[in-house]
Amino acid sequence: MRVATEVVELLVKSAGTWLFEGHQFGLSDREWMALRFLARANRFSRTPSALAIFLGTTRSGTSEIAAQLRKKELVIPEPSAEDRRSITLCVTPQGRKFLDRDPINALRDRIAALTIDDRSQLRHSLRRVLVQSDVAQREHNTDICSGCIFLVEDGARSERQFKCRRFRKAIASKETALLCTYFEEPGSRDLAAKTA
Repeated sequence: MRVATEVVELLVKSAGTWLFEGHQFGLSDREWMALRFLARANRFSRTPSALAIFLGTTRSGTSEIAAQLRKKELVIPEPSAEDRRSITLCVTPQGRKFLDRDPINALRDRIAALTIDDRSQLRHSLRRVLVQSDVAQREHNTDICSGCIFLVEDGARSERQFKCRRFRKAIASKETALLCTYFEEPGSRDLAAKTA
């Protein structure tokens, strides 16, 4: 139990790179989280609703964050290709360049300096802990599209294509490496049944 407590303490300490009071480079920690997410999210997850799920905040709170990012010209709203009544929040080229100043980059660079095996083990362990926590709490689990139970290979085309069964839409191969707010881990339904 001592090692588990130390791991939690280290995670809390590392959170100081992305949870902070005030502003860094003109953005609050929530604005940084939103910009980071929107830069890596798939087209289904760049909506105000999906952003609210990811940030764990209300739609009005998310609207304020998005308004600040728009005011700073880091994101722009565009009509959704999926549903014309809705908008997609797109990171501008200026926003992508701004991410070079992201306070979390120092932690990312230190993790990148680990051996491949250490990085993979850290990612695997953290992902397993977070998935189990999310399933137990019945929360959404944002993760990389390629590992989702809803993603299937669409064999109808000659080149490798995929389809999201949740949205019933085709997904290009490059999109499968992006984040999705509606991600569901294979086996998570079985785990949810065991924890219920």
